[in-house]
Amino acid sequence: MSKIAPCLWFKDEAEEAVNFYVSLLPNSHIDYIQKNVEDSPGGKEGTVLVIEFTLAGQRFQALNGGVKFEHSYAVSFSIDCADQAEVDRLWDKLLKNGGKEEQCGWLKDRYGMSWQIVPSVLPKMIADPDKEKARRVFRAMLKMVKIDVAALERAYKGRDEVSRSAAE
Repeated sequence: MSKIAPCLWFKDEAEEAVNFYVSLLPNSHIDYIQKNVEDSPGGKEGTVLVIEFTLAGQRFQALNGGVKFEHSYAVSFSIDCADQAEVDRLWDKLLKNGGKEEQCGWLKDRYGMSWQIVPSVLPKMIADPDKEKARRVFRAMLKMVKIDVAALERAYKGRDEVSRSAAE
């Protein structure tokens, strides 16, 4: 187990957020809940202060800090997805109840946390030694909001609009 665990700061919805996050991925669970031992900026005595949890095998903490801080895109969580079905499932769940779509597979969930929903094939295609294939995939990805695996595959094979217009 790693000595380092990212700590996610919430005003007072840490328990709700953690329950949501652990429902998303296998090998996810709540490990420990620390309650306030007395009234504090994080809440009244007996309310949740810190939750230690595991998300897809990665340790995290969630803190009820009593003050709302906006989460930044400077820190995001990237989920490696096996296929389009997993991309679609996670995309829809993370957006539900107030999430916000961004570009290139990025979104913010209803708690303001930034996520990258990335099919496993994307980084492999962009790393292809054939630079033209990699460029076509990269250009196609830049036009997307949610990543579309079939469109990436078409771009990779040279059957996308970007490669056709570039050839004209």
